[in-house]
Amino acid sequence: MDFTPGMLMDPETAGRAAELVPDGLISAGEDARILFANTRATTIVGLSREELIGEDIREVVDLQDTDGRSWWQVTDPWNPHGLNIRSGHREKLLMLRNGREVLVTAKYLRPGRNRPVNRVNIMMRDALYRRRAEANHAALISTVAHELRSPLTSVKGFSSTLLRRWDRFTDDQKRLMIETIEADADRVTRLITELLDVSRIDAGRLQIRPQPIDVPAVFEAHVARAVASGHDFERFRLDIADSLPEVWADPDRLDQILSNLVENALRHGDGIVTLAAAQAQHATRAALVSRGHEGPGVDLVVSDEGNGIDPSQRELIFSRFWHGSSRGSTGLGLYVVKGLVEAHGGQVVVETAPSGGAQFRLSLPSDPPSYLA
Repeated sequence: MDFTPGMLMDPETAGRAAELVPDGLISAGEDARILFANTRATTIVGLSREELIGEDIREVVDLQDTDGRSWWQVTDPWNPHGLNIRSGHREKLLMLRNGREVLVTAKYLRPGRNRPVNRVNIMMRDALYRRRAEANHAALISTVAHELRSPLTSVKGFSSTLLRRWDRFTDDQKRLMIETIEADADRVTRLITELLDVSRIDAGRLQIRPQPIDVPAVFEAHVARAVASGHDFERFRLDIADSLPEVWADPDRLDQILSNLVENALRHGDGIVTLAAAQAQHATRAALVSRGHEGPGVDLVVSDEGNGIDPSQRELIFSRFWHGSSRGSTGLGLYVVKGLVEAHGGQVVVETAPSGGAQFRLSLPSDPPSYLA
C-alpha cells in the first residue's frame, strides 16, 4: 500500500507503538477527543487511560504556560480560521493542572495541504531532570562566584591598603602583601582555567601537545612548590623506579593534573603524600593498548595516608560538580583531571593505598602519538 500524507494507522496499532516511546504520548482526533495515550502519559498526567480516552484533550490535559494562560487557547490547533500550514510546536516548558512541570512537543497532522487538522499528537517529558540540571548549574555558578569573590576581595583589600599607606609599611610587610596578592591572583587564574577546560572537554576541543617528560624533575618541582606554600618537606616521599620507561605527555597539562591530585591529597588526605612512578601494571597496560599505544606505558601514582575514598564513590568523584562532603570546592578538579588524562590516551583510576588512604593511578603512554612517530 502506498503511503499518502495524512494517512493514519488504526488506534490499536498506534497504541501498541506508543508504548515503545520513552516519553508520554497522547493523540487526539479532529474533534479534540483523545484516541489513545501510552502508559507514560497516564503517569505524567495523573489520570488512567479510561479517564483519558474519549475526553476532550483541552479539558483533561489542561496545559498552562509560565504566564498562567491556557496553552490550548493560545495555540488552538483546531481553529478553522487559524493557519493551515502549522505543523506543530517545538519543545515548550508547560505546567499541568496538578502542578507538574512538563516539556511538551506537538505535531499537527492534516489529510492534505491547507486542510484542517485531523490529528494532534503531543509528547510530554517530565521537566524534573532538567530542573535538577539547572539546579546543578546554579550551584556551580554560586560556588564559582564565591571562589572568585574571596581572592578578589583579598586582592582589592591589600592593593588598596598599599596604595593609600605605602610609606607606613616595612619592606617585609609590603612583600607579604604582594605575595598574598600574587597567590590569590594565581587562585583566580586556576579557577578560570578549570572552567575553560571543562568547556573544551565537553566540546571535544581539548588540545594536547605531548613530548618526553622528565618524571623525577616534575615530581621534585611539585614537592618544592608545596613546601614553598607552607607544607613540611617531610610530608612528601618520592618513589621512582630505576628503569622507568619514557613518558610522553603535555608538560603544562601534566603539571595541571599533578597539581590537582597533590592539592587533593594535602587538603583531604593525611600523613605522608607519596608520588610514585613505575612501568604500567598489566591491567593499566591493557587499557593503554586498547587506546592504540604500543609502548610499555607508565603509571604515575599520587597517594596519601588518610581515610581513603569509599568504593561506592570511586566512579562518582570524576563526575562534574562532585565534591562529596567538601562544599568549598567547585567539584571540577577531578573532572578536569580525567578529561586531561584521557586526552593523552591514558586513564585514571582511584584505588586504596597500602596505607589505607586514597591512591590515584595515572596511566600514560610511553610512545609518541602517531602523528609524531
